[in-house]
Formats: sequence, structure tokens, C-alpha cells
Amino acid sequence: MKWEGQRQSDNVEDRRGDGGGGGGMGLPVRAFGGRGLSLGTVAIALIAGWIFGINPLTVLGLLSGGGAPSAYEAPATPAQRPPADDRSAAFVSTVLADTEDVWGAVFKASGKTYEQPTLVLFRNGTDTACGRGEAAAGPFYCPGDHKVYIDLGFFDTLRGRLGAPGDFAQAYVIAHEVGHHVQNLMGVTDRVDRQRGRVSEAQMNALSVRVELQADCLAGVWAHHSQQSKGWLEKGDLEEALNAATQIGDDTLQRNAGRRVVPESFTHGSSEQRMSWLKRGMASGDINQCNTFARS
Repeated sequence: MKWEGQRQSDNVEDRRGDGGGGGGMGLPVRAFGGRGLSLGTVAIALIAGWIFGINPLTVLGLLSGGGAPSAYEAPATPAQRPPADDRSAAFVSTVLADTEDVWGAVFKASGKTYEQPTLVLFRNGTDTACGRGEAAAGPFYCPGDHKVYIDLGFFDTLRGRLGAPGDFAQAYVIAHEVGHHVQNLMGVTDRVDRQRGRVSEAQMNALSVRVELQADCLAGVWAHHSQQSKGWLEKGDLEEALNAATQIGDDTLQRNAGRRVVPESFTHGSSEQRMSWLKRGMASGDINQCNTFARS
């Protein structure tokens, strides 16, 4: 992926030097609505003990019931920019900038204005409008503050532990979380969250799968337009993203954790589903092709 020398986003906040996110509320990050939308939450929980040496129930607590925290205090220190010589930060800043360009154009074409999210780099843990975010949960998006959160150590996990190396695999992770931001702007997040408490746990899991698969498709839409405008993908890049989608499918993660595959427990979709919807977005470049709620 020929990303060097491209525009970098100004919407990147570096909290890696704040001592792990400060004191804060110590609340777990939540899913949907006021809760964080993560690329890996439940699936990552299944292998948390294997990778991080922590109790999976700790991570599963990220999806426990309840609404958004009643109060949120923004970090007391001013937002910091990443160091100019930080190659990893430069990479995510470049990918974020391109998502801004692509989604800005897509929204403009439909007569709307795209609100750019902020990407927060943190280490170990940090406070968010959705509660306490922990690196063990993987990258996540918080609808409450319109921010994407990522501990760059996740890329080491993606490459070394999950078997998904490559720049474009990492770009897919960022684009997926930005996809959750697009969903939030479209009202999808709120509509799904309103179903919580009205439907069964199994039905809520099924809705969660559709949310995650749509974010995969939206990541594919970004990749389509990004390649058309920049032509920065090289041989094997698309395969890297598809491999990443496969490696983080619920069934693959459960199987790799030595557990029985339980489709009813899926919250992000199977490997085949994730790869299929990512490919759909890549092939079409059409946001209207990403209605996972109307398709099987």
C-alpha cells in the first residue's frame, strides 16, 4: 500500500503519554447508542485469556446491559498531536484522511455534509463518552463523542496472533470503525439501540451481527473509492483485508480459542459473512448495497 507522502488528517488525538488514560470514571465502554462499537469485543473476549492473559468475562463485561454513563469528563490536558516521526501514527492519520475525503464526497453527492470523526491513539486504557475503553477490547468507536479509539498494539495482535499481516489489513480495521461512525450519522446506531430490552438476547446478537457486517461493507465502499482516486493499492493488498475479515470472524475466533462454534452467540458475523460483505462494498462502491438489515 503506497500510503507515504499522502495527506494526513488533523483529527488525530494522541493520548499515549497520559499515563494510561488518567483516573476518570473507570466504567467499561458500552456498545450501541451510548456504548462503543468495537471490531472485536465479544470475539476478542473469547481469546483474551490466550492473548492478553486476562479473564474473558472482564472483556465480556463491555457488552453488559445499561445505557451510557451519566456523566463524562473530557481529558483535562489539551489534545496532543502525534510526533511527526511516528510512522505508525502517520499511517493511521493518512488512512483517516482518506476516509474523510471519500465519505465527504459520498455524503456531498447525496446532498448531506459529512461530520469528520476524531481518531484517538491510546495505550492500555482511556476515558470516553461511552465509559472506560480498554485496549483488550480492540479498536472501537464511541457514538457519544464521535471518536474512534485504537491502541496501536492491536496491529501487533492482528499480525502476530490473528494471522492477518499487512498495511491494508490495518487500514481495513480503521475503515471498519469509521464505518460505525457513518452508521451513527445515518441513524442506524440509534435505531438498533432502541431495540435493546425489547427483543431477546439472541435477536439482539443477530442485530449486532448486521451492524458489524454493514460496517464491513462500508469499509469496502471506502476501499473502492479510495483505490479509484489514489490507486495506492498494490498486489496482495485486497487479499490482506479479506484475510483480516476472515481471521476476525466469530466462528474462526471461537475455533482458534478451542471453543465450540456457537452461531447464536455471534455478534460480528462469521468469517464468510464478513468477507462477503467487505467484498460487496469493494465491488460496488455503493452505500446502498450495504443494507445488511434487508439482506441475508
